[in-house]
Order: sequence, then structure tokens, then C-alpha cells
Amino acid sequence: MTDGTREARELLRSLFDAAVDAANPMMAVARNLPEKPKGRTVVIGAGKAAIPMARALEDNWDGPLEGFVVAPHGYAHDLKRIGVVHGSHPVPDESSLAAAGNALALASTLGPDDLLIALISGGASALMSKPVPGISMEEKFGLVRAVLKCGANISELNCVRKQISAVKGGRLARAAGKARIMTLALSDVPGDDPAIIGSGPTVADGTRKADALAILERYRVAVPPSIARWLSEPDEDRSIISPDVETRVIVSPHESFRLVREQAKAHGLNVLYLGDRIEGEAREVAKVHAAIALEIAAYDEPTRKPCLLLSGGETGVTVRGKGRGGRNVEFLLALAIALGGDRRMHAIAADTDGIDGMEQIAGALIDPKSLDRARALGIDPMAFLENNDAHSLFEKLGDQVITGPTHTNVNDFRAILIR
Repeated sequence: MTDGTREARELLRSLFDAAVDAANPMMAVARNLPEKPKGRTVVIGAGKAAIPMARALEDNWDGPLEGFVVAPHGYAHDLKRIGVVHGSHPVPDESSLAAAGNALALASTLGPDDLLIALISGGASALMSKPVPGISMEEKFGLVRAVLKCGANISELNCVRKQISAVKGGRLARAAGKARIMTLALSDVPGDDPAIIGSGPTVADGTRKADALAILERYRVAVPPSIARWLSEPDEDRSIISPDVETRVIVSPHESFRLVREQAKAHGLNVLYLGDRIEGEAREVAKVHAAIALEIAAYDEPTRKPCLLLSGGETGVTVRGKGRGGRNVEFLLALAIALGGDRRMHAIAADTDGIDGMEQIAGALIDPKSLDRARALGIDPMAFLENNDAHSLFEKLGDQVITGPTHTNVNDFRAILIR
């Protein structure tokens, strides 16, 4: 690896780390504490940032606290007043079901003098999951798996989840009756809509059963009869009962990318920021990014070199092959193929939560020699892309980005360095 390639990789990795650091949930919670209630203060939280959010609350709350948060299996903690249970992500399990049931039961004990603090971050949809009556856990979880594999975006996935959930789409808030509710949300979705973050357990739902049916029909997902019957029945009243509800998005992709842009400029780079709402099939998004990058490299348009082409959001992967999927690595492999080994290009694509798809891998890096190195190992990059197996390719190259749990999530980070 040349010194130039090593330097480019280190810069790209440092910018990704800066995006993760900017999404530190502990400082954001400390800045957004609600007023104390006359009665009890109960905490219910779920997501990949649930533990540090709860830790910030413990450190800054002068008064009694009770309740619990749900975090992914393997996430350690040192909380003393707020309990921790673990669930499965991205596909729920029995512990996710138990957590949702316990959350609903705890919320139902609140009165008008009490305060419910909901700490919601990416991953909450799977970690706190309970189907409506008449739908089995296996049927709900099977449908979620099918939607995950079909290439649906996060908004579509959450719409389906909410319409068959006993806790999402404001139903946790409804269980809390007339208690005051403060939701502190860490956004991992394009547009930072709190009704989408974690499927909005304390936020009124604007979608309806017909919307979920349309999504399932669009992607030709097989629907169990019990779910089909439920979605064909009239919509329930999902209005939030409490008159005192406040929701704050305390960490967002936009803020993380703002800080990254400042750092990139400090390194002497022009920045072309495409926004944090990019969606679509990862490989198709990669082709568009490659076209823009090649235009900049050839003509210094729409901005001049040296340049950082930056984007966020959440793409999808329709898994048709036998590979492990992963939207960031699929984007990156498709990008490398589209760039054709252009010597001016280095890139990174990674998920800020440290998990790309179902793998404990955040993403990967590419350089101008990535495809040559793959072929020297007897790897056909196009075959790996068609098999949705980019994780295996980057593992063989030693080019994976591995962070471990970051305890935050502001979605995907994509950066192409053009020199």
C-alpha cells in the first residue's frame, strides 16, 4: 500500500469517526432534560443508543428514577437506577417480545402527575416488538424478515411494523394514559421524522393499514392470512391520549455531517454534500455517485479537486443471491466497479452504528487498486456483487471497517475522496 493510499484511508476513516463522535447521545440528553414532575419519573427506552442515553439521564437527574431500557445483546452497561434488558436486532426475538410487554405494563401504571421519559434510537423497532392480538410472534417476525430482504426502505419497513404492532405508532404513549410524556429521540432516518425513528412508540402514527398493504403488494411479499385479515379491517384510533406530549430529536445526521464538512474543509478539501436523505438500491446509488465523482475528476465540475463527495441516508439491498447483503459494502463494491480503478479515487461507506445489514461490520474502504487486489486473489468482483456477497470480498481483502458497538446511530456515511 502506497503512502498516498494509506494517507487517504486514514483521512476517510477519521472523518467517519468524527461523524460517530458528533452523534454522542450522552451530551445531547444532558442538554434536553425535561422538568421534574410532581409524581414518579419513569424511563422506558430502546435502541442502540439506549444505554448511553440512560447513563446521561442518571448522571444529570436529581431525583428518583425507575424503569428500564432495551439494548442489543452484548451491550455492556454500568447503570445503577435504570434497568437494562437485552433484545435482538435487526430481527426481534422472544426477549424483544417480553420487553415490549413489560414496557406497556409499566406505562399503564402512570397517572396524570407522572412523567414518562422515552429514550428512542435506531434499532428500537426490533428491540421492543409485540404483535397485535391475533397475530403470532413467528408470523410478525417472519414478515419483518421478508420486508428486510426485499429492498424496502426504512420508512416502508417501519410502516409495516407499526400497523401490526401493539407498541409502535404511538401505542406506548396511549398505554401511559394522561401522564406527561417527553420523548428524546436520536435520528437514524432521512428527514428526522420522530414518527419513523424506532417506529415512533410515543408518537402519533400518520400511516394506515392500507399503506402497509400497498407496500407489501409493491414488493410482492407473501402475507400470512392472520396479518392479511388484520390489515383489511378498519383502522384503530391511534390518537395519543395525554394532552402533554413533547418530542425532541436531539441528535441527527444533519448535525453530524455538518461537523464532518467542517473537518474536511480544514484539510483543504472542497466538499460536495448530497444530503442525508439518499435512498434507493445501494448499487444504483453507487452508479450515480460514481458518475458525479468522475465528472469532478475530469472537469472540476460541479466543484474542484481536491474534493470530498459526501452523502448519508439509508439505501437498501434486494438480496437475490446467496451472500450476506449489507447496504454499505454493496454500495462500495458497486462504486469500485463503476469507477474502474480510477487512480484519483478513494472511498469509504459505513454505518454509524457499527453494523451493516446483519453483520458486526460497519462497512469498508476502497482504493484505486482494490479490484486488482481482488482479482489477484482469484475473486471476480462482479460475481460477488451479483451474489450480494460484498462482505466476503472485503473480508478477503482485509478492507473492512470494524468499530464494535458505537452506541449511537445516525445512519449511513458515504465519502469519496477525489484528488
